Amino acid sequence: MNIPEGLLYTDEHEWIRVEGEVGYIGITDYAQHHLGDIVFVELPELDASVSKGESIGVIESVKAVANLYSPADGAIKSVNEELEDSPELLNQDPYENWIAAIELSDPGKLQGLMSASAYTTFCQNLED
Repeated sequence: MNIPEGLLYTDEHEWIRVEGEVGYIGITDYAQHHLGDIVFVELPELDASVSKGESIGVIESVKAVANLYSPADGAIKSVNEELEDSPELLNQDPYENWIAAIELSDPGKLQGLMSASAYTTFCQNLED
């Protein structure tokens, strides 16, 4: 399982990479592996205000439908439109293929998210 350092993780299997006041959001390798072949991604609306823990989109696979939750408060500033035509990119590399970028309203609220090592332990506990 690939869990890169330098990202923050949620217990719903999203990651966020913070670059200044912007956070890039995606799903983890654990999530894409358990979903199976991803066939559709509903992207969030541009400029939508979102709160931490709020559903901002949907990911459909051959196995299941899963909500995508925002790991932070802010406003959606861009989405990865490539996923509309090629949702399978999330299976190929879930860290390179982010889903949405959010302008963070309060970066301090990211403190409750997990580091790579904490997320690794979290996933191992799920498998036990």
